[in-house]
Amino acid sequence: MGRKSRAKKERKEEKLVVFICTANVCRSPMAEKLFEEALTKSSSKQKISVFSAGISAMDGDKASDNSIIACDEVGLDLSDHRSAAITRATIENASAIFCMTESHRALLHMYFELPEDSPIFLMREFMKDGSKELPDPYGQDIDIYRECRNDMVEALPSLINWVEKNL
Repeated sequence: MGRKSRAKKERKEEKLVVFICTANVCRSPMAEKLFEEALTKSSSKQKISVFSAGISAMDGDKASDNSIIACDEVGLDLSDHRSAAITRATIENASAIFCMTESHRALLHMYFELPEDSPIFLMREFMKDGSKELPDPYGQDIDIYRECRNDMVEALPSLINWVEKNL
């Protein structure tokens, strides 16, 4: 197999996991970084790219200051994040999409007229206990961001497990 065809095959084997929130400046960038780190620490052998986007994001905005602080507290650097709006191409290339709330999932289906069986889930959907939704911390104090981050961290084992079994 030639180098070009091998590279093309490897790209096809790589999966894309996307995290969605409203503006892509608080929750989904934190989720992206946390999931990347959890994936690195897991025993997963899969090739997975991780991306985040917002339903009503303006391209190029920085992550919120409190999101940067909340991630920095657990050793993750969010300072270079720039927001991106979700696109049809991203949705079509995604192996799985994880939203923060039911309204995000509903809006994706409505805006992009997606089939009901599209691989769109809530980030906490596979949790047995607690709320399935992650409320928006935007504009609130750092403690709310920490709580949001911790609720995401709590969901990571269930997401890694789901990805291992389904992607």
